[in-house]
Amino acid sequence: MAAARGDGLRGPLLGGDGTVQPQGAADAARARRGARPWAALAIAAALLALAGALLLLTSGDKAGGGARLGLGLGLSPHEVESGAGAVAADDARCSEVGAAALRAGGHAVDAAVAAALCLGVVHPMSSGLGGGAFLVVRDAASGHAVAFDARETAPAAATPDMYAADPSAKSKGPLAMGVPGELAGLHAAWSRYGRLPWRDLVAPAARLARDGYEIVAYVAGALRDSEADVLADPGLRAVFAPEGRVLEAGETCRNPALADALERVAEEGAAAFYGGAVGESFVRDVRAAGGIVTVEDLRGYEVEVSGAMRADAMGYTFLGMPPPSSGTVGMALILNVLGGYKSLDFLNGFLGIHRLIEAIKHMLAIRMNLGDPDFVNVTGDVAKMLSPALADRVRQRIVDNTTFPPGYYLPKWAQLDDHGTSHLCVVDGDRNAVALTTTVNSFFGAKVLSPSTGIVANNEMDDFSVPAKRTPDQLPPAPANFIAPGKRPLSSMTPLVILKNGQLVGVLGGSGGTNIIATVTQVFLNHFIVGMDPMAAVQRPRVYHKLIPNVVSYENETVVDGDVIALNGAAQAFLEQRGHQLQSTDSGAVCQFIVQELAAPDAPGGGSGGVFRGRLTAVSDPRKGGSPAGL
Repeated sequence: MAAARGDGLRGPLLGGDGTVQPQGAADAARARRGARPWAALAIAAALLALAGALLLLTSGDKAGGGARLGLGLGLSPHEVESGAGAVAADDARCSEVGAAALRAGGHAVDAAVAAALCLGVVHPMSSGLGGGAFLVVRDAASGHAVAFDARETAPAAATPDMYAADPSAKSKGPLAMGVPGELAGLHAAWSRYGRLPWRDLVAPAARLARDGYEIVAYVAGALRDSEADVLADPGLRAVFAPEGRVLEAGETCRNPALADALERVAEEGAAAFYGGAVGESFVRDVRAAGGIVTVEDLRGYEVEVSGAMRADAMGYTFLGMPPPSSGTVGMALILNVLGGYKSLDFLNGFLGIHRLIEAIKHMLAIRMNLGDPDFVNVTGDVAKMLSPALADRVRQRIVDNTTFPPGYYLPKWAQLDDHGTSHLCVVDGDRNAVALTTTVNSFFGAKVLSPSTGIVANNEMDDFSVPAKRTPDQLPPAPANFIAPGKRPLSSMTPLVILKNGQLVGVLGGSGGTNIIATVTQVFLNHFIVGMDPMAAVQRPRVYHKLIPNVVSYENETVVDGDVIALNGAAQAFLEQRGHQLQSTDSGAVCQFIVQELAAPDAPGGGSGGVFRGRLTAVSDPRKGGSPAGL
């Protein structure tokens, strides 16, 4: 069984159109849940059973309680308003599963667990039991926020040079798999905060895997993009190409082996995977294919539990993940750079795009000093990235009429090249909040599915640096991110809870690997600083940069519902005049966002006990075709 560590801390603007708690603690938590009359098991089971009848939803066409969806009411189908609670996930079915948990009296964590397990079934290219996760949970009554680091770890047999003979094995195949942490993280968060029975939270996902679910357009696109790899692996082929071709949008997918695994997890908890029969079968399959993860690796996996990292910028407080996530500190540095200008009016125009890109490039160079705090002392680097002094120095190096080659940004190390993910946001009626990002890294992870469990293996080892690798600019790999047994690789994942004057105003996060930090930064600026409504803030075309290659990627894509998201020509010309090399992309990062509208605490709709309860607006990014759900 995975064990949680202590609670101490570990070691926009695009202007123009264009591990589980110890058993005693877990038992005590269950006793507290059982003492709450509104969480009576029969009621919870009945209401979650109702979710099963709603699993066929493929867009937000129903809502419980007083929620408003985009059905000719002035809202997009990717947006919902509610006063009682909301869930924003990559898929409407999973948003609804999470909302059903809230209706049953569940905590925001209950909803996040149910929705995340659902996503692992219906969006298997991005997340699942074979991956890892970061969770930020804020308790509204106390104001305390906790970070659950369920990031994958390097197996005990891993070494820094394990890919020297075959570099491709780092990103594809069973050797690319790190020890999965998602299930341990979900169970650890539920053990602390959950109000509903664990088995009821797992049941909707198991039912989907057993009875079948419709392949939506975004998943069909991922299958097409990965077709050769899906057909090459017996496990993937049996599930996603049962007739010799990958499934298409509108067709039904079933994964009975995954259903069996989930049903066992429902009865036994995380122990079913971390040393139990499900984990044993999973390891047996991966090792038969050539992997090195062992059952002992699973038994030894630990969720890192700490206070959430706090960062302040532009008058807001951000509660997020500490390293090995670089997201909280990375976004804070960018915002402090931009916030130091005399006026923020530039964020309404094209100059805002240029200054943002320049700040991103500096941040990317600096963040490569970070790594797993259990292996590398990053205290000084974190403090530096959060300091106004560094932001001032970076701002002084930004020139408004030009950009520069990578060497100008003082990069010492080659860049991280992480990949896709799935993100969800939850706010409940008490205004508890969860930001959860989960991943198997690349589409379908290591391109290996365990036939006996139906679980997709991650390829998170690809997020480590290795000694032999050099970039086109001949930069050395970052030693802070070298492979070591039990180590977690550096990540761009950025789950955030956002406060203003101590009150919840937003929950935010994204998927898209290296582009996540740029994405959440732009969405934050678009809404909270520029003043765009939540849907427009998410939908606005975005720009991305990886420092190396020295290219600005700008969005030009037609999303699944037919809308075109594209940076306009005038903005492109403005950037080209400043020396930026541009390329379009039709696969921008994806964001989920919940906003709470604040008013005076004594205004109608306000709460008591210092907790404000305002109108919630939840947005699921149209780039992935998802829809949120409200109460």
